[in-house]
Amino acid sequence: MEERDAILKKKPERSIEVIPPEELERLEPVIQRYYGNPGFLIPALKDAQEMFGYLPVEVQRKLATGLKIPAAHVYGVVTFYSFFTITPRGRHTIRLCLGTACYVKGAKEMLENIIREVGINVGETSEDGRFSLEAVRCLGACGLAPVMLIGEDTHGNIHPPNTIKILEGYQ
Repeated sequence: MEERDAILKKKPERSIEVIPPEELERLEPVIQRYYGNPGFLIPALKDAQEMFGYLPVEVQRKLATGLKIPAAHVYGVVTFYSFFTITPRGRHTIRLCLGTACYVKGAKEMLENIIREVGINVGETSEDGRFSLEAVRCLGACGLAPVMLIGEDTHGNIHPPNTIKILEGYQ
């Protein structure tokens, strides 16, 4: 269980990519739409993430400045909610449940299969941009253990050796 806890505590690395100023200008309509409405930070971040695929520091700063919100607050929201990411994601995000029910029914073996066959660790994206891998504490589907989400698709009662067969259906 200590190994599981270490996997779950791993934090994503910060993006070091620099977004050119002309690209950041694409945020202006988002800023105009939500300006003066600090309660709309989450929708603004959602729009920005759809635009860029993730929320690098430059995007967060531009939104903070434009919406007159402290940058630290924006960063706090981005890092608090799991649906936001500060690193680029693949076309398909794999969320593998490592909660107790899933773990005892083979989630660790599933994780090992993904690491070996896809070639990525938790918090990474495959070189071809196809998959990103996240480990989560619970997906709320303990009766289907072990469970993984791929995008919005839920896969449950997985026999761990079949993990890769499921991934093959996602191009």
